[in-house]
Formats: sequence, structure tokens, C-alpha cells
Amino acid sequence: MKSSIYLLGMACLITACSKFDEINSNPDATEKVTSAMLATKLILDVAKSSSGKSFAIPNVLTKHLVWGENGDAYQYNSFDRTTMDYSILTNVQKMVDVAGDDEKNAYKGLGLFIKAYKLFYMSLDVGDIPYSEALQGEQGLTTPKYDTQKEVMTQVLADLESADNAFMQSGDFSGDPIFGGKSDLWRRTTNAFRLKVLLHLSNKESDGDLSIKDKFKQVISEGFLLQDNSENFQLKYSEKENQYYPFNKTIHKFTEYPMITGFLIDSLKKFNDYRLFYYANPSAYQINTAGKSASDYDAYLGVDLTAVFSDLKALWTADKFCLLNLRYTDYIIGEPLVRIGYAEQNFMIAEAIVRGWIDGDAKSYYDKGIEAAMQFVANNTPDEEVYHHNRKITSDYISTYLNGSYVRFANNATTQIHQIQQQKYFMRFMQNPYEAYYEYRRTGYPNWPVDPATNLNEVKDKIPVRWMYPLNEYTRNGDNVNEAVQRQYNGQDTPNELMWILTK
Repeated sequence: MKSSIYLLGMACLITACSKFDEINSNPDATEKVTSAMLATKLILDVAKSSSGKSFAIPNVLTKHLVWGENGDAYQYNSFDRTTMDYSILTNVQKMVDVAGDDEKNAYKGLGLFIKAYKLFYMSLDVGDIPYSEALQGEQGLTTPKYDTQKEVMTQVLADLESADNAFMQSGDFSGDPIFGGKSDLWRRTTNAFRLKVLLHLSNKESDGDLSIKDKFKQVISEGFLLQDNSENFQLKYSEKENQYYPFNKTIHKFTEYPMITGFLIDSLKKFNDYRLFYYANPSAYQINTAGKSASDYDAYLGVDLTAVFSDLKALWTADKFCLLNLRYTDYIIGEPLVRIGYAEQNFMIAEAIVRGWIDGDAKSYYDKGIEAAMQFVANNTPDEEVYHHNRKITSDYISTYLNGSYVRFANNATTQIHQIQQQKYFMRFMQNPYEAYYEYRRTGYPNWPVDPATNLNEVKDKIPVRWMYPLNEYTRNGDNVNEAVQRQYNGQDTPNELMWILTK
């Protein structure tokens, strides 16, 4: 089953599972539910991630990693059913209803953003979902209709525009563990997310109902966007108990199993990209037997992500692979988990310029995206040899990197789109990796290798393009989900059916 952030919010509501949730708790106060308390839970439901193995496994889907413990399903492109949990969203309206007049607009904006964010990604997984009737369970509507994916995306964009307007009219608010309740930063985040949604609709740029180009241009012209990495919508970890980085070895025992793929390592080598030395530990075999140093590119061995598991296990046993850098496993704080960030925003604007949606200098935004992505890695890593292996990312290095033969921005649009996607792929290692899958699905790039001999997908030369609807949907809302599957996929709820957003 697809690892999902939707379940996490419900778990936190039931168990108060993290000290992040205690930020706005006063032990001397009454237990009356406030907008601030609900806001904290809603924000963390979006920003947090599962920990341990579940945190790393999405990187297997996106071909950054393979798993040395056993052959994970994602490793061989086997997709199951996703989850569709709307329960956390019932708090959205409650949060607005109990808010005071001075904070009503801020909580309204936050609620619209959270709703749009959650349901956007739910739709990306399966296609059509309930949207217009999704939050009416407390009014007795327990079998909501399924809106078409086009209707969903139209409403997502409308809700995000309304959220922007609400934040624009509001002051700061309480209960925000990310931005400290600063409405202007939430407005910038909302607008950056609007750009992301619009870019995901790139196959529909000629659809007059959607007016994608005009809406993208409107957001850009208003100019209220993220200004640097400090404004990323990201969750920062700390040395406080229960706030450690999710893959730190103190909270799980799976650090020895991630094997970084040759698909990633060989690309980083090709680009002379120092992020290799921040992402990976050198191969123990290359250090101890071949006599390589940790600063030597040859010390880093990637594994064939399409290989049969017995071959991968042999490499794992022989130490002929790279583990994760200790910054992920031994450094308690790790790096922040970015959901919506400044680097990606620059890449999105660069792509929109290349596509002719807006005017501007695509190269400038492409370069700024790379610079921001590299600075994020460097600034969130202690300046110690064990973490960068004496290949430090500096301003001078970034300038040199931008002029590299594989990095320098090309002169034709197709290659430019590929370059942008390649840099996004590098950026998403151990970050928000499902995004890399959605981008691959949308653009076909980077071109992930598939071996029909090991591919578990029914279509042997393809990677699945969706998850299937959860079985409990067929139980609790069978008529509507069956109608949606018939409407979209001629009744075939399989991982290889193209949803509307992927068709031209």
C-alpha cells in the first residue's frame, strides 16, 4: 500500500504522538479546543512524514535507492492500493468556526490551503475523487459523489486563490509551528503551490476552461512568492526528544539497508556534482580494499536498480555499494523536510518560460534554482569532513558547476525541460520523493530504466501510472467509486490506466 501522509494526521489526533504537537499546549489551561490547537494538527499533518523505513521507501519508487534487506515492491514497480482518508479535514471547518473575528480570515486561508493541498495529491494518486461533497460527513452525507479530475483541479485552483485572498486580508495567527503564524509567508507558500498545480496541468495548457497560462501569468505578475530558502514550507528537526530527523539511527534499525542506485550516483558523477559527497557514504569495499579516499569519485559505487534481488544482495554483502551519508543517519537534526520550496519555485518558473507561458529569462531562474538547491544542502550540513568528505559546496563551486558542460543551460526547449527535470530529481533525494514520480509521469524525464525481466508491472516495459482505489472505498461508497472507475478507465481499476491529467 502506498505510504500516505493522510493517516498520520489521524494518528496524531488520537495519540498526540509528537512534542511538535505540544508547542501550543498550556498544561494549566482548560482542554477546550481552540483554532490554534486545530491549526497545529492540520499543519503538521501536511508537513510531517512517517519515520524509519517508511520514510526512505518512497525513494525506492523514485529510483534513488534500492533496499538491501529484501526486494521491496516499489523496487520492481509493483503498485497496490492507496489510502483515501478525509478524517483530518473535518477539523478545517471547526478551526474556522471557533476562531475569533481578528483571526477568522487567517484560519479560513489556512483551511482552504490544507484542503486543496491534501485533495490535490489524493487526486494525483488515483484520478477522480470526492471534492465538492468530501467534507459533509457530519451533515449525514457519507457517500459523496466523485468529481471528475478536471473538476477537482478547477476547485483546487479556486480554493488556493481564495486562500491567497484570505491571507492577504488577515493578520498573523496562533498555532503555527512552521512560520510562527505569519500570514504573508502562508500567502507566499500558497502562491508557490498554485504554480505547482498549474504546472502539473501542463498537458492541458490548451484547455480554455482552465486558462492555465493566464492563471500562471497572474500569479507571477502579482509577485507574492517565496523569496529565498528561509521561506520554504518545511519542517525543521531538532535535538529534542521526539523531534529527531525521521531516519536517524536512534529511532529505527534500518540504516544499513538503503543502497543508492547507479542511476543517481552515475548521474551525479557525470555532472561533477558535489551533492554526491553529501548524499552518500563511500563504498566500504572501495575504501578498505581498493584503497580509494572518501573524496574520490571512484569511491562511490551505485547499484543497478533493475537487477534481480539475489545480485543486489551479493553486492550488499560485499559492501560494493554506497550507504546514505551519515548526515541522514547519525546527525540528529538531519535536514528540514521541504514540501514547497524556493528552489523548486525557480525551476517551475524556468519551465513556464521555456513553455512560452510567461516572458522572462529561463536560464536565470534555472541557475537560481540550482544555487538554492545546493545552498540548502550545504547550509543544513555541519562543516565536518565526515559529512562532505572534503568536497564542500561553496559559492565558487556553484559558479563553476553552472558552467559545466552537462549543466549549462541549452539552446533548445526540449533539452531545457530535461535539464530542469534532472536538477529537480537531484534536489529531491531524501526529500519529497513522490514529487519525482509525479514529475517523471508528467514529463517522462529523467528516463527511468525498466527491465522487463524483473519488472513486476503487468505492462512489462512500463512503470505504473497510478495507484488503485482502496478496497474500503468499494465497501463504503461503492456506487460512486464504481461509477468513477467506469467513467475514467472503462471499469478497469489497474495501475496502468491513464488518468485525465496525463492525457493530452
